[in-house]
Amino acid sequence: MYLEGSCHCGEVEFSLNSAHPYPYQRCYCSICRKTQGGGGYSINLSGDARSLKVKGRANIGVYHARIREGHHVRISGDERNFCKLCGSGLWLFSPEWPELIHPFASAIDTPLPTPPEHTHLLLDSKASWVEVQAHEGDKLFDGYPQESIAAWHERLGLVR
Repeated sequence: MYLEGSCHCGEVEFSLNSAHPYPYQRCYCSICRKTQGGGGYSINLSGDARSLKVKGRANIGVYHARIREGHHVRISGDERNFCKLCGSGLWLFSPEWPELIHPFASAIDTPLPTPPEHTHLLLDSKASWVEVQAHEGDKLFDGYPQESIAAWHERLGLVR
């Protein structure tokens, strides 16, 4: 599926192809919650990094999250791309999966398909004020699920 996205102020626009466009994963980790807002979670999609086209690249900033591990803090290698002008989160790039870009569903302007179920992950990081709105059939995880974005789409026959 061809996806188009943008920031709130319109100074950054991007597009990419996605074989896995269903916005089904709701991440409650403190990084997503604090950098993306919106209900206490963010939703990432998966797209082909080679197909990414960007207009307004000069307006993009990159945030490397600070991960607290006990008394130590390490800097994440993941790149959270955002608009430097309006602060909109755009996509995540992880060197662990260099062939993928993970756009935030909130930045996508293309109508997205409605997922038949949701996966709620990193619930052990959920803010106390957040009420998880899980429906019958949804999967809930304190940490990361074993099932990848691609495997979820394949299991449900939703590969495009």
